[in-house]
Amino acid sequence: MRLIRAKDYNDVSRKAANIIAAQIYLKPDCVLGLATGSSPVGTYKELIAKYEAGDLDFSKVRTVNLDEYVGINHKNPLSYHAFMQEHLFSKVNLRPENVHLPSGNGAADAEAYDKAIHDAGGIDIQLLGIGRNGHIGFNEPADDFTYGTHVVTLTADTIEANARFFKSADEVPRQAVSMGIGNIMAAKCVVLVATGENKAKAVRDTIRGPITPRVPASVLQLHPCCVILTDREAGKLMLEE
Repeated sequence: MRLIRAKDYNDVSRKAANIIAAQIYLKPDCVLGLATGSSPVGTYKELIAKYEAGDLDFSKVRTVNLDEYVGINHKNPLSYHAFMQEHLFSKVNLRPENVHLPSGNGAADAEAYDKAIHDAGGIDIQLLGIGRNGHIGFNEPADDFTYGTHVVTLTADTIEANARFFKSADEVPRQAVSMGIGNIMAAKCVVLVATGENKAKAVRDTIRGPITPRVPASVLQLHPCCVILTDREAGKLMLEE
């Protein structure tokens, strides 16, 4: 595990995009594991800028996303399908047939999603954000690590954090389909981005705490190729100890 403490959100985004771009340069048909939420938006902007400058070609790249809400229509602007279209897919030359996201239809499609990841050859780089409670994807604190794609009941903390994207917390879906910890750990490389003071404890617990499903991201201590990128605020507790 390598910790890189950047200056700010923009610097975190640039560094994450540079790592992903290098993967695309080295393996044009690589499989990118992608994340949603506010944390990776800057990374996607940087990748789009590289594409628009003629420095990146996404035509052979394949993508798999971490998660999707259960019971939300893909055309709904608050779905993660719509999020990815807005922030990346519609702005680069990714081929639609190379883009994969969980359906959001629940447990019935989880096994099929695992098969899609396997058939793609596995994930080369998995981009992650991190929740205030240490969740990665929608793998919430639990008694056990979950291996494959599965349905998750969202915690109150996650619902509160995601309410900013909805009119109220009451409108946030209560369940999501998420890649499991096993899917994430099987990626050849993991890049986790964390910014803001409210992520500082989660970052510290991920890197220095015990490995426990109560802090799902702590399992990344066991990953052979994990880079954690933080701004000053998210990384501040690492300097205080």
